[in-house]
Amino acid sequence: MPLLEETTLPQEQPPTLPVVIIGNGPSGICLSYLLSGYKPYLDTATVHPNSILYRKLQEAKHLPITEQDLEYLSEGLEGRSRNPVAVLFDTLLHPNADFGYEFPSVLKWRTDKYQQIQHLVLGKGTPGGAWHAMEGSMLTVSLGIWMELPGVNYRDLTNGKRRDVTSDRATPEEISSYYKDYVKLKGLHKNFADNTYVTSVQKLCRGHELEGLQNGQEDQRVVDSGNGRFEDNGKGCENNGGGTLWEVRGYRQVQSDTHVPFSLFAENVVLATGASDSPVRLAVEGEDLPFVFHSISDLCLAVSQGKLDVNSDPVLVVGAGLSAADAVLCACNSNIRVLHVFRKNIDNPDLIFKQLPKTLYPEYHKVYNMMSSQTCTHVASWPSSNRPQAVSIASSVCAKMCPKPQLSAGSIAGGSSISLFPDYTSFPEHCVVSFQSDMKCLLQGDNSLKAFKISMALVLIGTNPNLFFLKDQGQYLGQDPTRPIFCKQNPIDINPYTFECTKEPGLFAMGPLVGDNFVRFLKGGALGIASCLLKRLKKREKLISNGGKNFI
Repeated sequence: MPLLEETTLPQEQPPTLPVVIIGNGPSGICLSYLLSGYKPYLDTATVHPNSILYRKLQEAKHLPITEQDLEYLSEGLEGRSRNPVAVLFDTLLHPNADFGYEFPSVLKWRTDKYQQIQHLVLGKGTPGGAWHAMEGSMLTVSLGIWMELPGVNYRDLTNGKRRDVTSDRATPEEISSYYKDYVKLKGLHKNFADNTYVTSVQKLCRGHELEGLQNGQEDQRVVDSGNGRFEDNGKGCENNGGGTLWEVRGYRQVQSDTHVPFSLFAENVVLATGASDSPVRLAVEGEDLPFVFHSISDLCLAVSQGKLDVNSDPVLVVGAGLSAADAVLCACNSNIRVLHVFRKNIDNPDLIFKQLPKTLYPEYHKVYNMMSSQTCTHVASWPSSNRPQAVSIASSVCAKMCPKPQLSAGSIAGGSSISLFPDYTSFPEHCVVSFQSDMKCLLQGDNSLKAFKISMALVLIGTNPNLFFLKDQGQYLGQDPTRPIFCKQNPIDINPYTFECTKEPGLFAMGPLVGDNFVRFLKGGALGIASCLLKRLKKREKLISNGGKNFI
């Protein structure tokens, strides 16, 4: 159902909030926790294994971490995040985790009802974000304890589940339930507006700061926020003195077919939307055909509904990441034939499988061994000198699977013994040229084209954030403003200690938007933002003691 007309917006003055957080996944939940009066202090009964960091922590042990110098504490620390505060918070919560240790946190949490910041968390569904949409039978890449948020032990809420002595990974279903329960247990629910969709975020400026601007400027809008006049002038304006105001618009889905619009003003906006909104596309002919999908959930649904079985044409899986590996496992475990296509060489050091310990991730190493061993070596193809146009496939083209490779269970790289799937074939250093309406796909390899009849195609080559509600989809916020925001190659450019966007004072970003794709590190964004806002708003006497109220 389309969004209701703007004229249906209520006429009363929209409220003004110190902070609005867009996204209710683990990033938004953790930040809400820190803004709700929960303060991290050094637990003097513990000793951090990093002696230099421990000595720094003792220097101001009477102060919460949020009131200390995060740059000073982060100096010299190393970890698996490019953001120093993310590494700092992770090593405080999980000391020496990268060395396989499970040391207790060196933090203890205290509640200060006089040190809260009024805020609102806007999320498309219930708290937990994208975790609610993930396939429930898969296991997380991170250990379960790395998925937990401050103050609530993950194992306590999952009855201490452990699958074996070497693995403590969890299912998305367990993790999503943990996040929902966390919000309730910590009393954060009053700050959350579920089933809420943001459609526009625009920057306004206080009217008195626009003196000297030319009259008649386009797109200039005056708004009375209740705190003074604000104008939308399309240009930057200073923060830190309360000069910036953001207008956040959207709608809340009350019932399946009813959308209620809303409008809010916020002095600070935090982008915590994650990066799973828009799947990366191949941009090839036929990618919009109905048998081409971009989510593993479509494969799982087809299997559960009996649309795919052992007699079906093969499923084409495109990609060499963990999502593609999950799709391969799902299909092979259901005895469905698989063609696995990926651009990289099997020995490429950037393959994610090479970064995962075998003992913790046996299923992904099984897929990697299949990718290495069960490669296509014989198939009808065209030589490059006689290559037809990719816009169509002649009826004489071979449309059957490659001959199954004759490999024994022990003839894999490294000599490991696994049970090979005879109906799986990999195509390293191949790419998709086109999909055809007659359920055929055309692949290009080394100087040859190959055609296959398939039942379904899954293009799983990554996801991008969808920041459509920002000017130019937020591209100008990136480290390279000439390219779209991409979490790995072009994250949002931020101050590394406050997570405030370098190009937009009053706008913050965290999580995958700034390159932190794992929950254990995205919590550092919450620490940096909360520390910045607590210090900034404390100076302006904006901290509150009465909690929040319902704004939508």
